[in-house]
Amino acid sequence: MSGENLLELDNVSKFFPIGGFFSRARMTAVNEVSFALETGRPEIFTIVGESGSGKSTLAKMILGSETADRGTIRFDGADVAGMRSRGAREAFMTRVQPVFQNPFEAFNPLTRIDEYLFSTAHRFKGAKNRADREALTDVALQRVGLSLAEIRGRYSHELSGGQLQRVAIARALIPEPKLIVADEPVSMVDASLRMSIVNLFRELRDTLKVSIIYITHDLATAYYIADRVIIMRKGVVVESGDARTVLDNPQHEYSIALKNAVLPPDPHDASAIIRERQQDAGASAPRKIVSA
Repeated sequence: MSGENLLELDNVSKFFPIGGFFSRARMTAVNEVSFALETGRPEIFTIVGESGSGKSTLAKMILGSETADRGTIRFDGADVAGMRSRGAREAFMTRVQPVFQNPFEAFNPLTRIDEYLFSTAHRFKGAKNRADREALTDVALQRVGLSLAEIRGRYSHELSGGQLQRVAIARALIPEPKLIVADEPVSMVDASLRMSIVNLFRELRDTLKVSIIYITHDLATAYYIADRVIIMRKGVVVESGDARTVLDNPQHEYSIALKNAVLPPDPHDASAIIRERQQDAGASAPRKIVSA
C-alpha cells in the first residue's frame, strides 16, 4: 500500500449466495475491481453503470457496510474490513461520509431536520453545547446554499427533494471528511434541480478539497462532473481512466452503447436532442402506402 493513496481498492470481489440456504451457487456482484485515490489530490471519481452493475455494492464495501470476499480496501493505509471496534468505526466515519440516493429515506419524518445535524455535530465534532452545535450546523448549511434559519424546526416533508438532498450533503460535511461517497445522489431530485446538486459537488471538491466518489447510471452527468471514471457491467470494470478520454472515445461495446443512449444533464439541452432524434426518426421512417 502506497502512503500516497487516500483510498485503495486491490482486486476487490463480492459474492452473494443464490438458490437457497443449502445451495453452493453464488452470484458475482463485484469482480476484481482495483483503483486508487491519491492523498492531497481531491477529485471526483465517478463509477458508472446500470442497475445490477455492482456499483452500489462497491460503494457499500468502501463505506464498510459490506465486507469484500476477496481483495482489500484500505483508507489512509488501514484495512477498512479491520475497523470493527466502535472507536475505529467512528474515526473512519469522521473522514468518510455517505450521501444516499433518496433523501426522504435518510431522515425520519417524525424528527426535526435540525436535530439530525445537531446530533452529527455532537457525535463527530464534540460540540457539547447548543450554541456550538448550531454554529457548526449553520456553517455546513451555508456551504450548500442553505442556512439554519431556513430549516430550523422543520420536518423532511416540509422541504423539497433538492433542499433535502442539500441538507443531507451538509450533514455529511459537518465532520469535515476527506472523502464523500455519493450513491446516485440526484436520481430522486427533480430534473430542474439536478444540475445545482451536481455543481455543488464540484464546488466542494474545489473549495473544501474533498474527494468524491460519485456513483451514477447517467453517462451525461459523469461526463460533466468526473475527473476520472470507471464503467462497470455485471460487476466488472470494462473501461477506466481520464473521464474525457474514456467518454469521448469509448472502446468497449457496452460503453459505446451507453454513450449512444446518453442525454445531457441540462433538461433544456436534453429536450433539444430528443426533438432532433424524433425529427430524424420521422424523416427516416418508411412512408405508408395508401391505396387509392
